[in-house]
Amino acid sequence: MERLNSKLYLQNCYIMKENERLRKKAQILNQENQALLSELKQKLSKGSQKSNASTNTILDLGLSSSSSQNPSSSGN
Repeated sequence: MERLNSKLYLQNCYIMKENERLRKKAQILNQENQALLSELKQKLSKGSQKSNASTNTILDLGLSSSSSQNPSSSGN
């Protein structure tokens, strides 16, 4: 019985050690994930700002070209 108890105690120590190692690894991965998420959000917000500026420019070009086309098309 004492031998079994010792064996279980050693297994328990090993499991606790492994658990602590995995907890530290999970914490590091979580920190890396948060940093990457933050970086991605920054890139997306910069990209959407550029996209909005491009869209506005395209819309402005579309308005000016349509207004210049109207007189010529009504002249035909």
